[in-house]
Formats: sequence, structure tokens, C-alpha cells
Amino acid sequence: AMASHEIDTGTTDLLASLDEGVLTLTLNRPEARNAMSGAMTAALGAQLAAAELDRAVKCVVLTGAGKGFCAGGDVKGMAASGDGTVGENTIDGAIHRQRVNQRATAGRLFKMPKPTIAALPGAAAGAGLSLALACDLRIMASNAILTTAFARVGFSGDYGGTYFLTQLVGSAKARELYYLSDRVSADDALRLGLANWVCEPEALAAKTREIAMRLARGPTVAYRYMKENLNRAMAGEVDDCLDLEATHHVHCGQ
Repeated sequence: AMASHEIDTGTTDLLASLDEGVLTLTLNRPEARNAMSGAMTAALGAQLAAAELDRAVKCVVLTGAGKGFCAGGDVKGMAASGDGTVGENTIDGAIHRQRVNQRATAGRLFKMPKPTIAALPGAAAGAGLSLALACDLRIMASNAILTTAFARVGFSGDYGGTYFLTQLVGSAKARELYYLSDRVSADDALRLGLANWVCEPEALAAKTREIAMRLARGPTVAYRYMKENLNRAMAGEVDDCLDLEATHHVHCGQ
């Protein structure tokens, strides 16, 4: 859109633009199906942290450039270091860095008090699938697919995928999708509840904008507390959820 304001993320691996309250973050390594680089992950974390506190941002859309959404981690880079330390001196440092990165990206998409949408023009695999599942809502092109991918490369999985997938489809189906790493079509994703909408590839941008604008123009304060209520409902005790709903409902009334 002509009115959109481009944001400098510090790297070409992540593009950002703000338009009428909708912040669009585009994973931009199309030659690598938008696999996550260090620069991309750092920039994504920084942009989400800023968006959470920016009153001009009402809704966040995460998408991928070109034909893919995100192929996940840079497996070649991981294999090169072998021991998983990824440029760190110790395994402890590598684990801590990954924990920080996960919380800043998947964790923040899930927890930030604003609606988040993943728009998938193509495959979401591995950590890319985890990022998509961390969002509140998912819109898929009809030719896009989902796959956990980790079993194929000998990794157990990261970026919250086991948590989000279990919550969305139940434990047995999540185990099937992790152990066997089969591809899930857009139609199957819709049937399983992994996708909220499926549309033809050429309609993806318009459908994403339609949903994002509805949210951007919606009740910001109510969305903040709805999201907290809904997140707590995923693991909360019923009385805690009832009590928090009452508090939030009266607060919104104010």
C-alpha cells in the first residue's frame, strides 16, 4: 500500500512496514526459502519487542518473501559446528542464547498483547512451522504445506513447536507429526485447525490484509485482555480463568 511506512530492521534478511496499524514483518531470504539466519532472528526479536510497546502497532503479520514462509533453522550452519555450539565457546552458552532467541520470537508472538497473524505463501518447516504456530491466527495459500521436518535432520525440535502443536491438535496427532515428519497440506491443516483460512495463492495478500485490518480497527484494549484470557485458558485452572475474566471484563468496561 502506498501509505505504508518502511522500517529499517538493520538487515535485508527481515523487511518491516507499518500500514494503518498493521506491522508486516517479512522473512526475506527467498533464495533459501527464508531459512533463519542469525541476523534475521535478531532483527525479528528486536522488531517484535518494539512492536509490543508501540501504540501505533495494532496487529502484527508475519510472512515470507517469494514462494516460501520459512524453512526453519539454517541446517547447514548447524551441521558445520557439529557440537551444536554455533559459535559459542560452551554448550551452556549456546543453550542460553537459543533460549533467549526463542523467547524473543516465538514466545513474544504468542504472548504480546496484540493479535498476531502468520500468512503462509508456501512451506513452513521446522522452526518456521513453530513461528507460524506461535501466532494467534494462520492464513495459508492452497499450495502451502506444513512439516515439523526435525526428524529428517536428526533434531528434536525448537521454537515452541511441540507446545503449540500439542495445544492445537492434541498430543497423539502432535507426536505423529513430529515422529514421522509428514507433509500437511493446506486442506489438511484447515481440517486439523492448524490453518484458520486457506485461499488461492493470488488471493493471500488481500485475505491477509482483510483480516489484519479488521483486527487493527478492532477494540485494542479488549484484544489485549482476550489474548491473556485465551493464553491462560490453555493451561489454567477454571477458577483462575473465571476470576481473571471477571477482572478483565470490568476493566474493559472502564
